[in-house]
Formats: sequence, C-alpha cells, structure tokens
Amino acid sequence: QAQLVESGGGLVQPGGSLKLSCKVSINPFNIYDMNWYRQPPGKQRELVAALFRDGSTHYGDSVKGRFTISRDNGKNMVYLQMNSLKPDDTAIYYCNAVFGRSSHWGQGTQVTVSS
Repeated sequence: QAQLVESGGGLVQPGGSLKLSCKVSINPFNIYDMNWYRQPPGKQRELVAALFRDGSTHYGDSVKGRFTISRDNGKNMVYLQMNSLKPDDTAIYYCNAVFGRSSHWGQGTQVTVSS
C-alpha cells in the first residue's frame, strides 16, 4: 500500500527558509509525477509545485522564484525548498504522487510563518 510521509514543517519567521521532505513508499517511484499542495486556514487546497517524471516543473504564481521542488529517485524522496517565506505561506503542506488515475496523499505537515 502506498504511503507518503511529510516532514520538515514548523514555525519560521518571515524571510526565513524551510525544507520539506516527503518519503514515498511506492515502487517504481520514478514513474510518478510528484506535487506539493497546501491548504491555508479556512481556504481551499492549492497546488504549490509540481515535478513531472520527465523533469519539468510547474509552480504556483505566489511561490515562483522562492520555492524549489526536487526529487531523489534513489531514495524515494521529494523535497520542497522554501525561501523568503511570508505569513501568507502559512498552511498545511501535502505531498501528492500521481500516475494515471492513481493518486496518493500524505497526512500533511504544518508550516507557520510568523514573527
């Protein structure tokens, strides 16, 4: 059974950085497109970043130039490096793996940006 486990969330001051990690227990891992979503308090879940199996990426407009998605296929890991964090980045961040109709989610990790 597929399992995704996020880590790395926490409290950070505005302007700071965090790196989220997602351990993906799916094989073969490299056929999956990997996404990071987030859900701010009282709002809908939104796509933050996508990393497709061909290596191409897509970022939400609000995080372009600040966030970077990456993966290590040898370790079944996907990462989200978040720089220049803002209070509006406060949300629960979810890791998502997609292949065809198959979609798997992690339980989420809380990121709070506050002084």
